Amino acid sequence: MALNEFNDLTILKSSKQSYPSGPDHARLETFPNRYPSRNYIIRFDCPEFTSVCPITGQPDFAQITIIYIPSASCIESKSLKLYLFSYRNTGMFHEEITNRVLDDIVEACSPRWARVLGIMNPRGGIGIKVAAEFSEPGFEKPSFEWIS
Repeated sequence: MALNEFNDLTILKSSKQSYPSGPDHARLETFPNRYPSRNYIIRFDCPEFTSVCPITGQPDFAQITIIYIPSASCIESKSLKLYLFSYRNTGMFHEEITNRVLDDIVEACSPRWARVLGIMNPRGGIGIKVAAEFSEPGFEKPSFEWIS
């Protein structure tokens, strides 16, 4: 793969750190998948995800796990880190966050299959787990035991 194939990775190349003010202002960058004919899993774990309650403004803490089988492109991890960081001061319910992250991943890289799991820390004595999943039509996900 030639270096010019990575010209679109502007966030990774930038030495100046810029934090998006919210997910609407963040950008997920991708790079070409070198193994597009193979089904394999990519998993990102973000154990320090933060957002705020849209009603009270109180901070919410969570672990977000993104698992996907790429097709033609893969998500670049630095852009993902800044994208997830953009939720820090964003008011959204947990269910919306999990589904929004999935939608943005699917839009950015058109995976064969993807799952986003949000494990929200308990607040008020109740923890919340939200899972959202996408599969391209007709795709049957192979079994990968370690992803559960």
